[in-house]
Amino acid sequence: MARGLPHLRKVVARLVSPRGCPWDKVQTHKTLIPYLREEAKELEEALERGRWHEIEDELGDILFHIFFHAKIAQKSGHFSVDDVAESQAVKLERRHPHVFKGDRAFSTPDEVLANWKRIKAGERAQRARDVAARERAARARRKGR
Repeated sequence: MARGLPHLRKVVARLVSPRGCPWDKVQTHKTLIPYLREEAKELEEALERGRWHEIEDELGDILFHIFFHAKIAQKSGHFSVDDVAESQAVKLERRHPHVFKGDRAFSTPDEVLANWKRIKAGERAQRARDVAARERAARARRKGR
C-alpha cells in the first residue's frame, strides 16, 4: 500500500510527459469534466451496490482524476497534488476543532453538522484571500522559471 500513491504519481507524470500518451498530453481541466462526471456516477453506483471490489476500482478512477488534474495545474505553475492534500488536511483540522483542538464537545452528529456549517460560512471570506495569495505565489513561481 505504501507504494501506491508514489507509483500513481509516477504513472500520471509519465502519461503527460513528452514520451507519454498523445491523448493524456492534450487534456485540460475542461476536457476532463465529462470523464470525471462519469467516474463519480460509477462510484455512486458501486457504493449503492456495496460491492467492495467495484468501490475500490471506482475510488481508484477518482484518485487518478485528482492526480491528473493536479498534474495539469502543476505543469502550469498553479499547485501540486501535495498542495491539494495539504490544503484538505488543514481544512479538515479547521472544521473539526472538537477533534484536533479539544476545545469543544458535541453529543450528537447534528451538533457537529451545525458547527461545521458555522465554520464553513466563516471560511468564505478567508477563501478569497487565500486564493489571491496562492495566485500571487504561482505567478512568482512561473516568473522564476
